Amino acid sequence: MRTLLTSWRGRTRAALAAAALTAAATLAAPPVHAVGVAPPVLHDGFGLTQVAEGAEARSDTDFTVTVTTGQVSGPHRIRIFLPSGYRASPDKRWPVAYFLHGGGGTVDDAGAAPALHADSMITVVPDAGLKSWYADWQMQNTSVGAANWETFHLDQVVPFIDANLRTLADRSHRTVVGLSMGGFGALHYGEARPDLFGHVASLSGGIDFGMAEVRAAVLATELNVTGAWCAVSTSSPAGTGRCTGYGPTVDSDAIFGSPYPVLGADRIWNAVDPAAPANLARLEGAEVTLYTGSQGPIDHFTRIATKNVKARLDALGLPSRLVDYGDGSALAPTCDGGHNYGCWAPALADYMDRLGRAR
Repeated sequence: MRTLLTSWRGRTRAALAAAALTAAATLAAPPVHAVGVAPPVLHDGFGLTQVAEGAEARSDTDFTVTVTTGQVSGPHRIRIFLPSGYRASPDKRWPVAYFLHGGGGTVDDAGAAPALHADSMITVVPDAGLKSWYADWQMQNTSVGAANWETFHLDQVVPFIDANLRTLADRSHRTVVGLSMGGFGALHYGEARPDLFGHVASLSGGIDFGMAEVRAAVLATELNVTGAWCAVSTSSPAGTGRCTGYGPTVDSDAIFGSPYPVLGADRIWNAVDPAAPANLARLEGAEVTLYTGSQGPIDHFTRIATKNVKARLDALGLPSRLVDYGDGSALAPTCDGGHNYGCWAPALADYMDRLGRAR
């Protein structure tokens, strides 16, 4: 099935470069086990079993648990940021934000955006593998094994968090925000479960499956196509070896089936397309925020996808906020308008601040 990607390469070099839009930077330091720190005790449930040796604590408000589930193969980490006042106010309940990392990333990418560790809410960062695309895969017998990521996150992680932490467990106090591949995940989850999320935000997201360039991004992760563009799409300097790709190669139809728009073969792509008006209509009543830059071969395409979504939301009469920071000069000195945490960190700071004040 590798020939599928070859045909997509023929579109343009830019289309292939856009396949890197899922790559996310890994800026955080290795896990630190803080002496004397005792994070909250979480109890198993909702199909999740904790792995004792997988617990990590950086502080009493920044810790990670590791869980296993029948929905996705292997152990998976969930990083949690608590507000500084969580322990001091034992009767208080808090809003929750779910942060979805990008392709090739980990839960520790969240350390690259300090604003995610907010005093106004709990932030939960669930593992999404290297190329999950936040979906229940069509193929469950690939080299990565079981891959029901959407079920894992929405039917297991969300109720697990609500049962173990003092959350405000309603849609008006629950947010999903993601970048790159996670930007797709955020918009898709908001559409798939409008009962869960009243706030939805996508940063530089692959959010229009009607674009060949975005479909090429999914194919590149399935086939683990890496190269020079893989390095430049992360914040790791070229040659450091930190741009390690997307894990084992799987069939190019593994996640969403055939990508070819021939005789309805791509029906699953169309069904989950976040930019489809029927899906966007499910965001009625949610606060939707979209961020994108315009520079480089990746955000050039995320900008098109983001503007497509914004235009369709407008046509549906659904309010949304678009922040097109272009070359980044008006956003932050660290932002060059590209697909990196130099832009995403200040964009997340803007979003989390607005979200906290709105609540």
